[in-house]
Parts: sequence; structure tokens; C-alpha cells
Amino acid sequence: MPNPPRSRRDLQHLRIQRQALAFLALVIVAILTVGGWQSWTGYRQYLEMGEVNSENLARAAAQHAEDAIKELEAFSFGMIERLESYGLDNVDKPRMQRLFKNQARVMSQIHGIFIYDQEGNWLIADKDTIPPNANSVDREYFIYHKSHHNDHKLHIGPVIKSRSTGDLVIPVSRRINNPDGSFAGVFLVTLYVDYFIKFYESFRLDEQGIFVIALRDGTVLARRPFVEKMIGTSLAKGEIYTKHLPYALSGTAHITSVVDQVQRVNSYRQLERYPVVVQAGLSRQAVLAPWYQDLYRSAVVVAVVILALLFFGSVLLRQIRFGIAAEKELRQAHAALETLALQDSLTGLANRRHLDAVLLLEISRARRTHTPLGLVMIDIDHFKRYNDLYGHPAGDACIKTVSDAVKASVRRAGDLAVRYGGEEIMVLLPGSDEVGTYQVAENIAEAIRELRIVHAGSEHGYVTISIGTYTYSPSEKGLTPNILIKAADEALYAAKEQGRNRIHPSLCLL
Repeated sequence: MPNPPRSRRDLQHLRIQRQALAFLALVIVAILTVGGWQSWTGYRQYLEMGEVNSENLARAAAQHAEDAIKELEAFSFGMIERLESYGLDNVDKPRMQRLFKNQARVMSQIHGIFIYDQEGNWLIADKDTIPPNANSVDREYFIYHKSHHNDHKLHIGPVIKSRSTGDLVIPVSRRINNPDGSFAGVFLVTLYVDYFIKFYESFRLDEQGIFVIALRDGTVLARRPFVEKMIGTSLAKGEIYTKHLPYALSGTAHITSVVDQVQRVNSYRQLERYPVVVQAGLSRQAVLAPWYQDLYRSAVVVAVVILALLFFGSVLLRQIRFGIAAEKELRQAHAALETLALQDSLTGLANRRHLDAVLLLEISRARRTHTPLGLVMIDIDHFKRYNDLYGHPAGDACIKTVSDAVKASVRRAGDLAVRYGGEEIMVLLPGSDEVGTYQVAENIAEAIRELRIVHAGSEHGYVTISIGTYTYSPSEKGLTPNILIKAADEALYAAKEQGRNRIHPSLCLL
């Protein structure tokens, strides 16, 4: 059989459910979008911070190297002037050796100071003894100066191992000329490689952070962490030397090292006066470690929030569906009762028959949904006297006026006001707890007082009511309509016993 067509109300309920699902999805997407944007922003901020830190490290290391070499340049320049003026044959060797020793003590970077003749023989050094047959004709710096006739600049060569001490040193040298411009020898100052290593180790870097000082052609002079086999190797094929240094003398790049394959935020800087390049690198892993921690915490928070939203969303949808089902059930019950004479002809309130039918349904629903159920029992005080004084037509009018006030005080769609009998009125309050039930009773009592219906037979001079209330709690067992009505009726009786014109809430009788 084909499904029956949906009513307008059913379509409205379906639309509400879809809107709730759409809203839930929109909130989740918004949370994920904001979280993703914040994570991306944090990612960029940590990388920028890493770039700034590596730039500062490279600048500090470059300044340190330049200062160290500049001191040697100034010293060597003065020495070359003196040596070329006097000639190597006329130099006071003991005095020159003392000068060299004093200079080495003043400059901690100096390993040794030497003068070689045109054959590469040691003439003077800051050392107390000269090794036998000491000759440096095979050294790179000696070959360079002998072959470069017009180059009087400071020459920085690749790292060598000292023949006098065995230390790794960086040779810094100048050519010495005879008066006729011919090659006379070499003035050499050697720098400790360890001088730079110790300086680099004073910085707090991550385990994969590096410092490198190299010649312009990529030949490594010093490196932190120190690995001796790396000294003298070439970085010429690395990204810094192939993609960046030819176009800018300083900068920062995210590269993968050709030496250890570690991804780093690498800053480089070529010295202004010398063909030396300094690099400082921080591993991306260490730079982004705080971001990963923040990302993990944010992901946990977002996941918890989304799970909570999904949970409450499912609860909300379940409640919507349950409400729809309950409303449908109530509509069906009301529709069935509409065929009966369910209304009191005098007051327009529901009658006892209506109450008997609805009360069973509301008790059943209260049990099923674990919600409270309130009942208010109302009686017009001294109503018999009122009839005796003013007659039955006036009494009916009084009941009608009081009923209208009660009906006006009960505003929820599911509440039911009933003429229980004679001057007694009952109000059924589904889902109303003790506080809500008592508040409705107070509203009714106040509404009756404001009517100021004259009643000469009352001690107050106007019509008043007594009210008894009872509220069913979901924790109670064995509730029946008789028990519920009896509890409210006994509360009403207690209100009358206590002097009328009052509200008396009943305690649980189960």
C-alpha cells in the first residue's frame, strides 16, 4: 500500500528536524574551520619565529667571525709593512718572535704566527722550537701566494693540520714581496678551528641545530656539531650555494641538508670583507615542536567539543522526535475525545468525562517520559452561603466568572482546566513540578481575589477560593487517577481546615 500523504504539521516537523541537523553540521564546520585557521596561523607564526631566530644566530656568528679575521688583517698588514721595509734578511728574529708570542697571548683565536722564505722554509715563528726540516712549500696558501704576483690581500685557505702541534687550524696569510716586487715569502697566522666550535657551543640549539663557517666556494672550515671528517668537505652543491647565495649575500631558506638530510630553517650570511660564509640552522622539527603540542591539545579540545555537540544534538533530535510523537499522541487523544461531550455547558471548562479520559493518558506519559504531573484542586469558599444570599442564578454566574479567571491563568497548551463538580474546579498540569504547580495555584488565587466578587457571607466580604495541590514525581510508583485526585482533594480539605482562602500543597501519599 502506498504511504499516506503527510500532513502540513508532519512536514513542518520534518523541516524542524532537518534545520536542527543543518545547524548542528554548520556549528561543527565552523568549529573545524576556526580551529584549522588558528592552527595554520600558529604554524606560520612558529616558522616565522624560527626564521627570526636563525637570522639572529647567523648574524651573531658572522659578526664573531668577521671580528676575529679583521683583527688578524690589521695585525698582518702592519707586519707586512715592516717586513717589506726591512727585508727578511735584516729582521731582528728574537725580537720578532717575542712580538709574535705577545700577539698570540692577546688574541685567543691565534694558534700560531709564522714567516716563510721564498723556498717555504720557516724563518720565524711564535713557537720556541722549529721542527727540523720544517717547510711549507706544499701548503695551499704558499702555492697560492707564490703564483699570484699582484694579490696582496689577505688570503683565507682551507683547514689544515698543524705540523707543529697537530691542531686543526685555518690559515690566514699574506704575500711578502722583495723591493723589486718578486716573491720573498709568506706571512701566516693560523686560527684555531676550536675557537669557532667553542663559540658555537655557547648557543643553546636543538639537537639537530647547526652552525657552519665555510669558504665562498663551499669548503667547510668549522661546524657545530663538530665532526672532524666534515672539515674540508664541500657544500657547493647545496641549496644555499646553488640557489640563494649567487643572488643574495644573506637570507633565510627552508632546506634539506646535503650532509645529513635534515630539514632546517637555515640562515646564511657572507662576510662583507672576506670570502667566508656563515650559516645557522634550526631543525623544522624543533621549531614546530611547540606548534605540534598546541595542535594536539587543540585537536583534543575540538574533538571533545564536537563529540559533545553530537551527543547533545542526538539528544535534541531524540527529544524533538519524542515531542513530535507525544504531540501526535495527544492530538489523536484529543481528536478522539472531540466526538464526546467533553465540555461543561456552564463554564466552558472540560467536564469529568474529559478528565477521566485525559488523566489516564497523562499519567501514562509521565511514567514513560519520567516527567512530573501537577494537579490543582479549587473550591469556592462558602459557596452555599453565596447561593442562599444571592440565589442560584447568581451562584451560576459566580462559578462562570471564577472559571473564566482559572482558564485565563492556565496558559500552556497541554494544561487542562476541569469543572470537577458543583463549585469545585480542577487543573491538570502535565510536566509541571512542585514549584510550577504551586505558582499556577498562586496565579489562580490572585486572579480570583482581583475579581472582588461581593460575598456578604464571607469574612473577607468578597469571594475567595481554597486550593489544594499535588505533584506526581517520576520516582513514585503505583500512581492511579484515584490516588492523584485523592491527594489533591485532601490538600484542599486541609486548606479549608486551616481557614480557607489559602493554598495547601500535599505531600506524597504513595
